Amino acid sequence: MPIFISTRESDDQLRKKVMEISGQNFQQCYQCGTCSGSCPMVDHITVFPRRIMALLQLGNRKALEEANTPWVCASCHTCMVRCPRGIDITKVMEALRLIKLRQNIDHIEPKKLKPDQVAEMPQIAMVSGFRKMTS
Repeated sequence: MPIFISTRESDDQLRKKVMEISGQNFQQCYQCGTCSGSCPMVDHITVFPRRIMALLQLGNRKALEEANTPWVCASCHTCMVRCPRGIDITKVMEALRLIKLRQNIDHIEPKKLKPDQVAEMPQIAMVSGFRKMTS
């Protein structure tokens, strides 16, 4: 997926909001890729964490909203532990989720879950999923 740079599509408000919520200066990221290389969820995400950081630096709201990465993030902090700049990417992912949730758009509708899905799903996964993906 190529990244197109345009000042017209840059969202400064998004960058400020993510910094405010996460308390992280993602502008320090120099795209080494260590976070992507150490992410245990890399097989399930559409955009690698390194690319998320680049999109955030560019203020590309549209591409960030299309990515499933903030929702799939396991919040294991492996990326933070290995980041040479000490950026807690987990907090950045949480901030991106919060910004999306504050728009009151649900990603899971509990009533639409099939009974067999509910029976097989661990309770902690359901609670975590509802916390992450519903407003």
